[in-house]
Amino acid sequence: MSTELLKYRRIVEDFSLTTLAAIPSTFGRLVYVSSLRDLSTGEYEHAGLAAVYPGDAVQQALALCHEEVFLRILETPLSLQEQDLCDCLREMSGGLSAALLHWRRMEAYRVLIPERVPAYLKELFCSNLAALLEILSSECSTARSGA
Repeated sequence: MSTELLKYRRIVEDFSLTTLAAIPSTFGRLVYVSSLRDLSTGEYEHAGLAAVYPGDAVQQALALCHEEVFLRILETPLSLQEQDLCDCLREMSGGLSAALLHWRRMEAYRVLIPERVPAYLKELFCSNLAALLEILSSECSTARSGA
């Protein structure tokens, strides 16, 4: 376990066990952690953790969780990422087709990337997501046409 992870272990465990564990897909967890970050400041907001732990420690722990979930996805084979992403998008309001359309058109997945990851990992993630979204879109259109 990294030194940084050990430093914020209690907060990371609390957040993982009480919040992230309830989210069934890894992409869903990434979407959730990303949603806690204010895109204009990069600061994370979580009222429950902020009520119990010091603010700076919460920031560091949530940034670390964000990075860990992101890296876990990149370490997962693409075939498993495809199913996980499909499960995540299917649960979004509007359903799978609407989420696929929006994510492809707007490249909405870019907001999921943690700030502190190297550029090559950002590029890999975006490349993987673009490919996965194409595959899922193709599968959806094939399923709709009855082929």
